[in-house]
Amino acid sequence: MRTYPGLSRLALGALLLAPLAVSATPADTAFEHLAHVCIEDYLRTNPEAATALGDHRFDGRLSDFGPDARAATVATLQKELGELAQIDFADLTGANRIDAQILRVQLQAQLFDLTEERSWAWNPLSYMPSLADSIYAFVARDFAPPETRLHNAARRLDEIPRVVAQIEANLRNPPRIHTETAIQQTAGAIELVRTGLDPLLAQAPALKAELAPAQAKAIAALTGYKAWLEQVLPHATGSFRLGPELFRKKLRLTLDSNLSPGEILGRAERELVTTTDQMYATARPLYQAYFPHATAAEVADRPAVIRAVLDHLAQKHADDATVVSRVKDVVAEATAFVRSHDLITLPDTPLQVIVLPEFQRGVAIAYCDPPGALEPNEKTFFKVSPTPADWNPARKLSFFREYNDYMLRDLTVHEAMPGHYVQLAHSNQFHAPTLVRAIWWSGSFVEGWAVYAEQMMAQAGYGGPEVRMEQLKMRLRAIINAILDQKIQGGDMTEQQALDLMMKQGFQEEGEALGKWRRACQSSTQLSTYFVGAIEHDDMRAAAEKKEGAAFNLKRYNDTVTSFGSPPVKYVRQELGL
Repeated sequence: MRTYPGLSRLALGALLLAPLAVSATPADTAFEHLAHVCIEDYLRTNPEAATALGDHRFDGRLSDFGPDARAATVATLQKELGELAQIDFADLTGANRIDAQILRVQLQAQLFDLTEERSWAWNPLSYMPSLADSIYAFVARDFAPPETRLHNAARRLDEIPRVVAQIEANLRNPPRIHTETAIQQTAGAIELVRTGLDPLLAQAPALKAELAPAQAKAIAALTGYKAWLEQVLPHATGSFRLGPELFRKKLRLTLDSNLSPGEILGRAERELVTTTDQMYATARPLYQAYFPHATAAEVADRPAVIRAVLDHLAQKHADDATVVSRVKDVVAEATAFVRSHDLITLPDTPLQVIVLPEFQRGVAIAYCDPPGALEPNEKTFFKVSPTPADWNPARKLSFFREYNDYMLRDLTVHEAMPGHYVQLAHSNQFHAPTLVRAIWWSGSFVEGWAVYAEQMMAQAGYGGPEVRMEQLKMRLRAIINAILDQKIQGGDMTEQQALDLMMKQGFQEEGEALGKWRRACQSSTQLSTYFVGAIEHDDMRAAAEKKEGAAFNLKRYNDTVTSFGSPPVKYVRQELGL
């Protein structure tokens, strides 16, 4: 008999339909062995990902991006998919029933990237985790003594010249926008290698003799790579668009959803209208309070009313000197609200608000950095970003107006309480015969939960109508993200069309919209995860409320939904019998 602690730990009654204990079958044995092999292959060939997940066996290595290694990985993935196809999924029991389906999609996604999307051949940004994040990982968490981390950092720095040579051999006609960003990020990587390990060296100065030569080699290689990218830039004419066929295939693999691209786009366009209606209904009484002498015609001008209220809310904001302390206060406030309204069981794993490193600043004001699924240190960092040092005062002001006090509350809900921090802490308590669900999260489940949490908190009254306004603005952003994703990567939407959509219908500031255009050009399918995950969570809760009727309990529901790890939402619905 095998038990599944992640399924049974909450004992939540009728909603939780999965069996608490099941007997292994031959199919289970075959799948569990294959899953172990697949995961070992993945961690071994992706050492940067292994480090991020908390497996530190490969901390001294970087990925091999050469053609022989790539061909070997393709052959391995094809072999593993063939072996997985020989297992009858109907004979699997417990968590294996879902995890086999997740594993199949993940293997297909890796194969798709190597053989169809071929990002290694045109996207310089796909290599940045090896050149920057792989080094920063040694500073980010105290998972080993400083001496051990510095030793492995030196080994990785020694490999950067080899990686740079492979990148330059692989890249052919990258898109201009990707090349521009890669130049900026490489400059940041150089500074990271030069000074980013100083906090560790202060703790273990004896390692300087080992680290310094590796730093010099890595800086020289990265400096040469940046110069090479600058030479490539005038001739970087590759398309940043995937095209409709590749986008459709990738979207299926990213979302693992029952919704088709057409259904997603249609629902996004409908919700753009209904969410704007909700936003006006929320804004109107605020507008009349802020502008008591407004005429009837002015009150009836829906876009103007919404914009005026948002502009009024933007006047109350933090600055570089106060933003970190402000976020700490908001975390405490949101935690008290969740606890007093009994919305979900709160985890006892630590959440620490810290300042975002300089090289990571300028994108968002805050984000959640949870522990890897295999990391023994369960601390979650809520990283808060003062603005980059080289921003002028006008740009700083625009940034903090966008992320004003009310938006900061909504963002804290999304990233921490009861969004990512709470959900992922619950997720890490899930246990199964394999690590499939721990290694491969569903982005649509995780991001969808965070958007769902924003809506749940606002509807419960957190922050009043002012936070509700910012929550609806963020909902518009999620909706528009999905539209942009399809129409830019799978279509031919122009920059001006995208900016008009974001600024006129999404009420975004120009700086925010310009940044999102660049992001939508440089990524594909990830922008859809927020909206798709949100509507899947909305639909699942509606189905549970309908099924349970008067017996529906929100805390019990939220605890149950977050107890399965972070698989695609459709599998949670399956487990709940919805």
